[in-house]
Amino acid sequence: MTGVLVEGTVCVERHLRHLIRMPGKLVSAILLPMVFALLFGVLFGSVIDVPGGGYHEFIMAGIFTQGVMSAVPNTAVGTVEDLRNGLTDRFRSLPMSGAAVLIGRTVGDTALRALSCLAMAMVGLLIGWRTHTGVLSVLAGFGLLLLFGFVMAWVGALIGLSTGNAETASGVPSVLLMPVMFLSSAFIPLTGLPHWLAVAAEWNPLSAVVGGCRDLWGNPQATASGSFPVQHPVLLSLLWMAVLFALVAPLAVRKYRTAAAR
Repeated sequence: MTGVLVEGTVCVERHLRHLIRMPGKLVSAILLPMVFALLFGVLFGSVIDVPGGGYHEFIMAGIFTQGVMSAVPNTAVGTVEDLRNGLTDRFRSLPMSGAAVLIGRTVGDTALRALSCLAMAMVGLLIGWRTHTGVLSVLAGFGLLLLFGFVMAWVGALIGLSTGNAETASGVPSVLLMPVMFLSSAFIPLTGLPHWLAVAAEWNPLSAVVGGCRDLWGNPQATASGSFPVQHPVLLSLLWMAVLFALVAPLAVRKYRTAAAR
C-alpha cells in the first residue's frame, strides 16, 4: 500500500508538470467555470426567486458542483490519451502499480478543479455570493466539493478505459450526467416541482453534494422539506461518494491493467 502511494505521488507530480507545460488546459479549466458563474448569476439572478435568500447565494453551490463534474470528461479523455501516446507502454516496463497511474491522473485533475473553484469563488463574490458560517465550515464545503471531484475523476477514468476512444470518452459523460445535473437542486428550488419529482431530486447524489455545500456555507436550500436528504445533506453526500468510489475504483484499476497488458 505504501508503495502504491509513493508511486501515485510521483505520477501526480508528473501530471501537474504536464499541466504547467500546457497552459491552454489551465486557461479553459479556469475561464469556462468563471463564465458559467457570471452568466447564471447575472442572467437568472433577477428572474428566479429563492425562499430564504437571494439567487446569487443559492446558485453558487450548483455552479461549483457543475465545475468539479467537468473532471469526468477531462479525466476520461486524459486516460485515453495516456493509452495512446505511449505513456502506458513506458510504465509497463517499470514495477509500477496500475492504481498508482490512475491516482496520478485523478489527483492531478482534482488539483485543476481546485483552481477552477478558486476562480469561480472570485466571480461569485463579485456578483453577490456570500457565506454566513465560520472559516472551518466554509473550507469544509470546498473540501466536500473536491472530494466529489476526485470521485468523479475516477468515474471519468473508468469511462475512458471502457471506451478507449477520445471522441466517445468526451461525449458519453455529457449524455450520462446531463439528466443527473438538471434533475437536482443545483439550479432551481424544488418547491415548485411535483411531489414525486421533488423526491427524486432530493435523493439525487448531486443534490446531496450541492445541499451539503449550501448547509456548510449558510446559503439558502432548495426546499424546506423534512426528508432525510434535505436534513442531512453532508452525511448523505459522503455515503453516496463512498459507495460510488468503492464500485468504480476497483473496476477502473482492473480495466487499466487489461488495457496496459494489450
